Amino acid sequence: MINVIIDEFTSCLKDSKTGELVQTEVIRIRRKSFLRKYNKKNGWYVNWETLADENEIYALVVEGSVDIQGMVAIAKDRDTRAVYIAWMCVSPDNNKLITDEIRYLGIGGHLFAIAAQKSIEYGFDGYMYGFAANQELLDHYIKVFHGEYIGMLHPYQFAIDEATAAQIMEVYDYEWTDEEI
Repeated sequence: MINVIIDEFTSCLKDSKTGELVQTEVIRIRRKSFLRKYNKKNGWYVNWETLADENEIYALVVEGSVDIQGMVAIAKDRDTRAVYIAWMCVSPDNNKLITDEIRYLGIGGHLFAIAAQKSIEYGFDGYMYGFAANQELLDHYIKVFHGEYIGMLHPYQFAIDEATAAQIMEVYDYEWTDEEI
């Protein structure tokens, strides 16, 4: 389920109060014991540890920290030659649906860029798909990213093609780390 709002196109995260740009890194998370603290009860929409068996989980963090701003769970779908985005959400303190005073802008787009990068690494040329959490978000992804409505496996299924994935990756900047948790 994809539950992020694309609020700003910014190469780095933008502090919502000061306007300062903050550099980011991507960390792969493998340990279920670490993921256990990211769950429905504290605003992460799903119990992330349950996603670790069938998906690769990546966290967007403030550079030099493990201060997680958002996470994405992806899986290779060889049948469709695409990355399946199983889950994507921002941290509760960055979620406009939970709080009025968000910390950083630009997280949602960064998470899509991470999925696009992994799709390219897997040989899928950036193609990705997933299920929006609701009709409003589906319409948002179609408008903002020119996503294509699919609706075959889920009423809010959409896909992002290779050209759009390349455009997303041009906007958002982050460092990949070899660090894993």
